[in-house]
Amino acid sequence: MTREIRKAVLLAAGRGKRLSALTDNIPKPMLEVAGKPLLGHIVDALAASGVRDIAIVTGYLAAHIDDWCARQVRDHPDLRLTTLPQADLNGTGGAMLLANDFLAREEAFVFGWGDILMDVENYSHFIAGAGSQSYDLMLAVNRIRDPWQGAAVYVDGSMCVEKIVEKPAQGTSTTNWNNAGLFASTPRIFDYLAKLEPSSRGELELPDAIATMIANGCVVQAIDVRGFWSDVGTPEDLDRARKLFKPPHQ
Repeated sequence: MTREIRKAVLLAAGRGKRLSALTDNIPKPMLEVAGKPLLGHIVDALAASGVRDIAIVTGYLAAHIDDWCARQVRDHPDLRLTTLPQADLNGTGGAMLLANDFLAREEAFVFGWGDILMDVENYSHFIAGAGSQSYDLMLAVNRIRDPWQGAAVYVDGSMCVEKIVEKPAQGTSTTNWNNAGLFASTPRIFDYLAKLEPSSRGELELPDAIATMIANGCVVQAIDVRGFWSDVGTPEDLDRARKLFKPPHQ
């Protein structure tokens, strides 16, 4: 099977409260690492992999991202960036639902978070897999000692996902695979997003839709990514990224 991956959605509406004062005046995806916003590294990596039509869901201090997108499009005529304001910050599931029209008629597409930083080689590796494999949903996983701060991903011998445990208690996981926050999907995910009910936090949770897909027997495939990875969730994460992340040709 061959699928052409032409579009991506990046979720960038949140503030990043754990970063405290660092995001008082700027949204988390606009924090700079190696001379460029986090969002910039992600967009550049997607574009270099052939995905140049990208929607960005915005919310907190959205004007910063709007202005940045306008500059990028002006300087890179082959790049199309569309911002989708999430007026009601009703969760990651709600954010993805905003992209339904943008993704209409796409056989498969990529989506992820606008604040997760990883070695850029992983994007071409992931998109090549997304274009050549059969799945309803594909997710990138990275190997870590204990995935208690993220989501533990359990797979079989063919890297087919059997379950995902969000924020497991420290030391309880029997897998080293962590959800790396980059996905490819068919439009089938919107059937599950449309049926989401608000969680205990009052939000539509994207992980709940993915969990239901797995439970219903959808083909959810994992593909590994390697090297540097961070969700840049704390000031310490940001410091580490600024020390260790190496963009291409630098």
